[in-house]
Amino acid sequence: MSTPNLKVLDVLDGKTVTPPPIWLMRQAGRYLPEYRETRKKAGSFLDLCYSPEYATEVTLQPIRRYGFDAAILFSDILVIPDALHRNVTFTEGHGPQMDPIDPDGILALSAEGVLDHLKPVMETVSRLRAELPSETTLLGFCGAPWTVATYMIAGHGTPDQAPARLFAYRHPEVFARLLDFLADVSADYLVAQIDAGADAVQIFDSWAGVLGEAEFEAFAARPVRRIIDSVKSRRPQAKVIAFAKGAGILLKNYRQDTRADAIGLDWSVPLSFAVELQKDGPVQGNLDPMRVVAGGAALKEGIDAILQALGHGPLIFNLGHGITPQADPEHVTELVAQVRGFG
Repeated sequence: MSTPNLKVLDVLDGKTVTPPPIWLMRQAGRYLPEYRETRKKAGSFLDLCYSPEYATEVTLQPIRRYGFDAAILFSDILVIPDALHRNVTFTEGHGPQMDPIDPDGILALSAEGVLDHLKPVMETVSRLRAELPSETTLLGFCGAPWTVATYMIAGHGTPDQAPARLFAYRHPEVFARLLDFLADVSADYLVAQIDAGADAVQIFDSWAGVLGEAEFEAFAARPVRRIIDSVKSRRPQAKVIAFAKGAGILLKNYRQDTRADAIGLDWSVPLSFAVELQKDGPVQGNLDPMRVVAGGAALKEGIDAILQALGHGPLIFNLGHGITPQADPEHVTELVAQVRGFG
């Protein structure tokens, strides 16, 4: 059987593809009326994540509508603490909440049963690989240890993740243990996704931007490197995208420090800096999601600037963070058409 030409994997191999492949973070989401309908049927948000039927459906919706070059598994980074019995809930208007963890709780953590708890996610991956067009890359993902740890320690999201930063300074050894534990569990989870049919995976470090230089190296880069080393030691063919939102100049050594195949860029990364980062390998990004809300000239100019700066090297076109519920689906149609018309 011949291997389908997966453009995203070509870019992850370091090739320049023209026009660049495109997918969008949170492309399966509340901006789509069909997602909102499925979400109503599913019950709670976690019910949606753990239902292979519904999670498969919402993952496929943006592929049917836009023909993106990649589908990303519909799930959430907090299924890991949920599998660790931290009583995760998602409340409308309040975001995720869970039992805050203390040093004793960290020392008592056990990975036993985690992958069993996450079996429905692997079933979703298998269904997606069977149902997706052969030319569509299937991406799995997990949260980075630092970002997942911030929620576990505070019990909810905070504006600057001060509770986790303070915990790390007060309990450095226990905190390092938590990051290593999360890295090892996450690596097992990504390997399971790859075995179920994911073509590549992404690691989301949504809160990397609150860290200073030394902390970024210790809390963000090192644990992500631990995940990638573990995954690649077992699945050498695995391709990994690492996205450290808000890391700015600290992205300079992030690829080398983590051994990621590609690095995701948020919209605040200057294109002049992105060009320098691209000289070392593939980049992914980095349109401001607000341009998709605005449409018109703001959308066209933003897309054009990225294509002109990065489109002649290895690029996966994406947003600089997730698409927002306010985005007009027609603006996404225009975005895809403009990217596909490049070259």
